[in-house]
Formats: sequence, structure tokens, C-alpha cells
Amino acid sequence: MDRQLRELGAKRFRPLGLGDEDADLDLRQQFVPWAKVLVERELQRWQQQQQQQPTGPAVKVSANGPAVTTAAPGTGAGATEATPTTEVDAVNPDMEDEEYEEEEEEEEEEGAGSEMDMEDIGGAGPRRGKARTGAGAGAASAASSGPESGPPEMLNPLIRTSLTKQGYKLIGSHSGVKMCRWTKSMLRGRGGCYKHAFYGIESHRCMEATPSLACANKCVFCWRHHSNPVGKTWKWRMDPPDTIVETALDLHTRMVREYSGAPGVKPEAVAEGLQVRHCALSLVGEPIMYPEINALVNQLHSRGISTFLVTNAQFPDRIEQLNPVTQLYVSVDAATPESLKAVDRPLFSDYWDRFTACLSALGSKRQRTVYRLTLVKGWNMAEVQAYASLVDLGRPDFIEIKGVTYCGSGAASSLTMANVPYHADVVEFGQAICAARGGEYALACEHAHSCCILLARVDKFFVDGQWHTWIDYDKFQRLVREGNDFGAEDYMLPTPSWAVFGSEQAGFDPEQMRVRKVRRHPGKSDSAVASVAGEAVDEDS
Repeated sequence: MDRQLRELGAKRFRPLGLGDEDADLDLRQQFVPWAKVLVERELQRWQQQQQQQPTGPAVKVSANGPAVTTAAPGTGAGATEATPTTEVDAVNPDMEDEEYEEEEEEEEEEGAGSEMDMEDIGGAGPRRGKARTGAGAGAASAASSGPESGPPEMLNPLIRTSLTKQGYKLIGSHSGVKMCRWTKSMLRGRGGCYKHAFYGIESHRCMEATPSLACANKCVFCWRHHSNPVGKTWKWRMDPPDTIVETALDLHTRMVREYSGAPGVKPEAVAEGLQVRHCALSLVGEPIMYPEINALVNQLHSRGISTFLVTNAQFPDRIEQLNPVTQLYVSVDAATPESLKAVDRPLFSDYWDRFTACLSALGSKRQRTVYRLTLVKGWNMAEVQAYASLVDLGRPDFIEIKGVTYCGSGAASSLTMANVPYHADVVEFGQAICAARGGEYALACEHAHSCCILLARVDKFFVDGQWHTWIDYDKFQRLVREGNDFGAEDYMLPTPSWAVFGSEQAGFDPEQMRVRKVRRHPGKSDSAVASVAGEAVDEDS
């Protein structure tokens, strides 16, 4: 408690007393002398202050020690201790500052020059250096906690340092952008993400960002291991949407330029990548928490950038208020109140009511809507009929089903590789959902590399014997500018054969070069890993 309070900026008014369970006296008997001194000191301090008012010398209280008086002008008296040390004092007050300084030095040495991964700092706050004195300290305190500064910033210095180390480019006080690995892959002509297969986005022209790094859930499969902030309402300082969008685009294009020197990057892909055409508002956190999300979406659309927004289904009012986006996702991570609480670990006590209200709100949207299911073997894959029943609430255009990605072990999650389903497991689950819905949905697309499949409504997207899951992005932007009511069927395009479920390519664009790495695992032959006719082989040393 003492350490945590100091990390939050609190100052000791008395030395810390620690009990010893191995001592002859029990802890209660050890506590009595320390408490007695504490009471006596505070009583003496109060009495001195009463005697010195209103004309007596001013009283100054040391940050970590006893009260000290300074003589009033003209008295000729120097500084004297107002509360002399008594014989029963268990801790020498003159040594308290030394003790405090030593602890701070130990903390500084422990963290000096180190950069922690996000998954290693769950719940950790920024360490305090030696306390500053004088006007500088007062100014810093006023800037950070004074009433004129308004709400606090979402990100503390330690999280900023760790996110920067991991490749995040932070924007203002609560937003971020990072280059997706599929953006890098397509810049090298090595294939796009599942959105390229399902919806026709150009992965090398896609920016992954979020206007809110905070979230209202602590999902067991969160790839940030719950180290980002959490909250039920927006309680932080807010940056304007135009600044967020402009800065995100500047930082993203800068990352594209920096990556242009990597081996195999194609100059023509870089030229296209500098003209961002898509934005996935799903980096981390809950984008819809940002109070100005509509203005931010409008800023992106005004630049001809499509919007793929993912929400974690805890803010139904925000979904109802949301302006049209290119495609709106709701995460459906479980199908019963018990499993949702276990998997998503929501902060809200009425999480299930909020969850179902979000699904119902999704049903009122005319643009493309998606249920996004993340399958975790042993956690949420035994509720097929319950999932199928939830479809009645939102009647989404699509249902994306993806196997969970294992992000390593940690104190925040007990998942292991045993919880990761195979692509065949995901396909089987999708087929069961289609059967439970009586043919209303069917398997339309797959991206086997991502262990992901797409179910689509047959009545809307299977036209003249062909799936139409791709998006006409130019037409969507035109419809947004016109301001008239429009629906998902107004900006759909045919799905190419290589992206359709069951195709030989399994969702990999044949115009891209597929590279299979040679991984030199003990007991496995290199030839067995790399023997794919007509495909490039990348030696992984």
C-alpha cells in the first residue's frame, strides 16, 4: 500500500512501520509503540500550531519528517525542531529522508534504462523519481493535478514508453495507430489479410487505428493482455477528431515510407500505400467510447477512406447514435450470460442486458453489419444453438468466425495452445450455425491462413448463383456524400472465385506470391515444410 500510494504521488507524513512475524512480540504489540509515537507527534504538532497563531512563527511541515518552525522576521531565532524525538520513537525521524531516498534510488536502479512489454506491466503505474523541489515542482504539480488542467490523460508515461517500443505510434492523449503485418505483407506482394479475401480491401492501403485505447472488457484472449486502460464511461481529456485523423494518416504514411527499404518491398505498392483508402477502427480498446466518434468517421469519409468499426457490445446507445460506416462489427464472444462473463470479463454488472441491446441496435442499421465470433476451444464452442438464437436479435449481414490467436502466457490469461482451434474446427462450427439457422446463412468465403471463415445471408448476397461479399468503395463514398438512405445491397460487388469457400486457393490471392518459411524444427525435414510447387521459399534462420 505504501509503495502504491507513493507511485500515485502521495507523500508520507510519518515513517513506514513494518512488523516482524518472527519477533518475540506479536504484531499487535509491535504496532502499539509505533502508533503511540504517531499520536504523540500529531498532538504536539497541533498544539504548536495553535500556540503560534496568529503572530507566532510560521510552521513548515517537511514532506517526510517532523514539523519545523522558522522564526518570524526580527526575532533572530533560527530553525528549531518543533517536535523533539522521544525515547519511545521506534524510527529515527532524522533517518527517514535517508530511508525514503534509498528506496527511491532502488526503484530507479530497478527501472533505469529498461523498457517493459505491455504484457509485463499489467496494472503497473509509472515509477516516481526523486521529488523535485522549488518552483519547478510546484509548476509540475499544478499542471498535472490542478483544477485548471481538467480531466486526466488516458496514457501514463510507462504505458507510452511500452507502446512505443512495440511499434505503436501514439496520438495525443488517447489514440494510436500501428502498421498491421498484413499491410507489410502486401507491400511485399506476399498476400493480404482476410478482409482482402472477404471484402476486397487493399491491405497495403489500410490503416489500423483507434481513437480510444480504453475498453470496458478484459477478454481472456485480449492480445494486449489487459494492460490498456479500462472504464465504463469516458473520463479522460479528449483530443479533437480532425487532429486524430490527420496525425494518424501522417504517422501511418511515415511508417510506410520507413518500411519501403525492407527487402522485397515493391515500389508500386508503396506508392499506392501512401494513399490510404481503408481504416480499421479496431486496433485495441473500444473505439465507440470516444465521444466524437461520428465526427471522426465523417473526417475519414471526407478523405475517401472506408471505415471498418469494431465494438465490444457494451454501449448500445452509442451504436444507435452512430452514423453510417462502411461495415459495423459487434464482437459476439459467447452465447450465454455465464460464458460471456467468463470470456469477456466485462466491467458492467448489467453486461448481458447491454450485450443483447447492442445486438438489437445492430439490427436497425441499414449498412453492412457483422457478428464477429472468436472461438476459444474449451470456453465458447459448445453453444451452437445459443449462438444461432442470438442471430434473431441483430440479423447481421455476415457472421465472421475466427479461431483465437494465442498471444503467449501471462498472469492475466490462462489460455494455452490447446485452446486454439484448427481451421477444420472453425469450418465445422460455421456449418453447424448454418444448419441451426435453416439455410438462412451459408459459408461464403474463407481465409485459411487466418483460420477464419465468413457466413453470409443467402437472400441478400447470393445473387444469380454468385456471392457478392465484396464492397464497391467508390459507390459507398458517393452514397455517403449524397446523404440519402441506403443499404448494404447498394454497394456490393461479386466475390472472386479464389476467395469463395472451398476454392483451391482457400482465400489467398493468386496475384500475390505465397511464401512458405523453412522452419528448422528438430525432427522435421526442411523438404517436408517447403515442398510446395510454384511457391517461393524463405529461409528462416
